[in-house]
Amino acid sequence: MTSPDSEQLKALLRSIEDPHTGRPLNDAVRGLAVQGDRAAVDIRLGYPAAGWRDRLAELIGGRLRAVDGIEAVTVDVDWQIPQHAVQGGLEPIPGVRNIIAVASGKGGVGKSTVSANIALALMAEGASVGVLDADIYGPSIPRMLGLAGQPETTSERRILPMQAHGLQAMSIGVLVETDQAMIWRGPMATQALQQMVSETKWEGLDYLVVDLPPGTGDIQLTLAQRIPVAGAVCVTTPQDVAVDDVRRAVAMFNKVKVPVLGVVENMSTHVCSNCGHEEAVFGTGGGERIAAETGVPMLGQLPLQAGIGRSTDEGRPIVVAEPESPTAQRFRDIARAVAGRLSTQSRETKVRMPKINIVD
Repeated sequence: MTSPDSEQLKALLRSIEDPHTGRPLNDAVRGLAVQGDRAAVDIRLGYPAAGWRDRLAELIGGRLRAVDGIEAVTVDVDWQIPQHAVQGGLEPIPGVRNIIAVASGKGGVGKSTVSANIALALMAEGASVGVLDADIYGPSIPRMLGLAGQPETTSERRILPMQAHGLQAMSIGVLVETDQAMIWRGPMATQALQQMVSETKWEGLDYLVVDLPPGTGDIQLTLAQRIPVAGAVCVTTPQDVAVDDVRRAVAMFNKVKVPVLGVVENMSTHVCSNCGHEEAVFGTGGGERIAAETGVPMLGQLPLQAGIGRSTDEGRPIVVAEPESPTAQRFRDIARAVAGRLSTQSRETKVRMPKINIVD
C-alpha cells in the first residue's frame, strides 16, 4: 500500500472549515509531515482557543486517520495573537495589541454584561485581557467586576489599571465617588475617555474590551473615530426596536472604517430557574435577521437567566462564578468567534522604530 503524501493531506485539511473564522483550516497549518503510516500536523491559530484545542485536534486526527494508509496522527494546536490594523491611521495604544469595542444601538440590552463576560471568556481561552468602561455617564463595570477603591498612579502620572479576576480594568466609576453625577457635555466626556485610554498603563494585553456607551450619537461616533479599534461587536435583543438600533450601530462603524466582527443576540430565550424550561419570550430571529441584512456574522445567542444578573451584581460574572455552566460555555464560544473573526482582519504593518537616546 502506498502512503499518502503531504499534498493529499493538505487538500483534506482545506476541506475543514474553522467555525470561529469561517475560513478553511489550512490557513492555520504551520507544518504537516508524513512518514510511513504516521502523520504529524502543527496548527497555529490566530486567536486563543483553550476550550477548542482538544476538539480541534480530535477533528483533524479523525479526518486524517480516515485516509487509507494513515494509522496514527499527532496534532499539536497552539495560537499566536497578532496586532491588527486600526482605523484612520490611528496609533495603537502602548501595551495593547487589539481593541475590541462592544456597542449597542440602545440601552437595556445587556451590553455591559456581555462585555464583562466576553473579556473573562477571552482570558479563560488563553489571552491576556483588559476591560475599559467607556460609559462615562453610567459606568457599570466596577460593580460587575467587584472593583473597590481607587487606582494607583506611577511617578510618571500614569494610571495603573485595577485587577479583577485576572483582568486589567479601568472605569470612570473608580475615579469618582459612586454617587457623583457626571454632568458633562459631550466634549468633556470624550476627553475623559481619551485620557483613560492613553494615560492608563496597560501591560501586555492581547485584547482590550471597550464597553462603549449605548446609542449612536455624536459622542459614540467621536469615540469610534479617536480610539484605535481593531474590530467591533454589536449587542442586540430579539425585538424589532433593538434590531433597528443595531442597524445604526453597524452603519456608524462602517462610516469610521471599523470592521464589525458580528452580532450577539442577548436575552434570546428565558430559562426558568425552577424547571429549566427555555422559552423565547421576546420573539425570535432578531439577531439572525440583522446579521443577514448587514452581512455580518451571528456570533451567538445568550439566554435571559437569573444567574447572569445575580452574578454580575455580586461582582463575579457567570464566566467565573459558574465556569462549567451552559451559559458560561456559550460566552466562551462567542469569545472564540469574536477573536477568530478578528484574526481574519488585516494585520498591523507599521514598523515601530526604537527610540534612540544619544548620551555624551
